[in-house]
Amino acid sequence: MGVRALGRAPLGERKERIEASPRWASGKFRPQLPREEPATSKILYDFAFRASAHRFPSAPPPIVRREGAEFERAPAGLRVTWLGHSTTLVEIDGHRVLTDPLFGPRSSPVSFAGPRRFHDPPLALEHLPPLDAVVLSHDHYDHLDHGTVVALARLQTMPFVVPLGVGAHLEHWGIPAERIIELDWWEQHAVRDLAIHMVPARHFSGRSLPGRDRTLWAGVVLRGRDHRVYFTGDTAMFPGFAEIGERLGPFDLVMMECGAYNPRWRDMHIGPEQAVVAAQLAQTKLLLPVHWGTFDLALHGWTEPAERIVRAAKAGGMPLTTPRPGESILFDRDPPSERWWPELPWQTAAENLVLSTHLPDEVVERVRALADQAMAQ
Repeated sequence: MGVRALGRAPLGERKERIEASPRWASGKFRPQLPREEPATSKILYDFAFRASAHRFPSAPPPIVRREGAEFERAPAGLRVTWLGHSTTLVEIDGHRVLTDPLFGPRSSPVSFAGPRRFHDPPLALEHLPPLDAVVLSHDHYDHLDHGTVVALARLQTMPFVVPLGVGAHLEHWGIPAERIIELDWWEQHAVRDLAIHMVPARHFSGRSLPGRDRTLWAGVVLRGRDHRVYFTGDTAMFPGFAEIGERLGPFDLVMMECGAYNPRWRDMHIGPEQAVVAAQLAQTKLLLPVHWGTFDLALHGWTEPAERIVRAAKAGGMPLTTPRPGESILFDRDPPSERWWPELPWQTAAENLVLSTHLPDEVVERVRALADQAMAQ
């Protein structure tokens, strides 16, 4: 941990490939839409004076503890298990893929500070079944965890499929270059008959200020023989969701970021109401909200993302699943939809709507209409 966890800047052939990307300009990856960013002073003021009193649970949230024996046999079709935050185990048409694994106690480069997780990992790292791939969406600490990645690389032999530049961190941590597959947006890698596609997202990257936007951020699509799954990674709203759905969908499931939002961060994180519209644009049959309920990374109460996305999904007619951490979604039965989080005060979309900039008028109108319908329930 510590300095080593910061990673390393891309060098040599890796740097040359990055610089050849159409997304690279003037020494950085450039967002496909302009990005508004709040001043650091405003962020500090918000955390000091505007943060919810309910950002942390009073007791660990309920989880479903799992054992490795439960995953010895992969299902023939599709099973997705939410392990907390953006970590999911996707079993798809005979393949197993782990997304953005974070099994450590903090989202941080150090062990003594940084956001601490609300609950234990539902499945121990060493009890994971044999994996066909680990996919990473970007290099922020709550998505690329140094300790988890190093441990996984020692325990198993699967490849790491990552956006451009992220492989420099992994190689710096001792993972052999031949196990690192780096992709630009719209590129793909095949693991037997599973296609792993790197797709656009609207976010940013970096494990330090000098490293800001020097690596790519992305979503990931998994296409098997019979099923298709879309993991958005971190993203704000952008029209590209429709293109992803048209080119690679429709999807059986989308694992969509829904937490750690704020109107000041509207060009970096999507928020619950926009998440529902994005899932619709991407042509998905079922929405699994992730990126909430495990770490405190924003100003809102810890249960607010769930409260708002449940109402927004109902208003928009979007099928939604709300598993406990550790619970599996099996596609031959009804998905988990119970309320398992406590009733706490939370802000509605009227008080805290996230609406990204530079969107087409029809998308803005759709988000606002959905928010109004959700608040009318």
